[in-house]
Amino acid sequence: MSASIHEFTAERLAGGTQSLADYADKVLLIVNTASQCGFTPQYAGLEALYERYRERGLVVLGFPCNQFGAQEPGDAGEIASFCAKNFGVSFPMFARIEVNGDHAHPLYQHLKKAAPGLLGSEAIKWNFTKFLVDRTGEVVQRYAPATTPDSIARDIEELL
Repeated sequence: MSASIHEFTAERLAGGTQSLADYADKVLLIVNTASQCGFTPQYAGLEALYERYRERGLVVLGFPCNQFGAQEPGDAGEIASFCAKNFGVSFPMFARIEVNGDHAHPLYQHLKKAAPGLLGSEAIKWNFTKFLVDRTGEVVQRYAPATTPDSIARDIEELL
């Protein structure tokens, strides 16, 4: 049996460490984000999912990443301000991380192994790759960057 995502911690965008165990018994949608990406408007869809399902146990977790086309160059304050001002983001946002390579965050190392992409590839291909995690911390599904948040709603409902 593989590790649960509840065994990981991450730095919050506003500072401080967050244990993902705090999200035990929640359905999670974990997304690597960027402020200057063609998929950036998905922040609105992610926020809509969060608002629609949070009372039933969904939490969206955003992980800014600057590894794809340097599309997240800002510091924590700039990222937080951008997300709030442009998309009203209220779901938890974390400090900028790497998702690929030798310095990939341990959470993302786990996510990629638990739910490989096309043809078994583990590498994250671009910003806004999404991972759906059930209430036990098990990774259920990986979605491509082009997959819209709204199109994931049915899968989320099945886990809620």
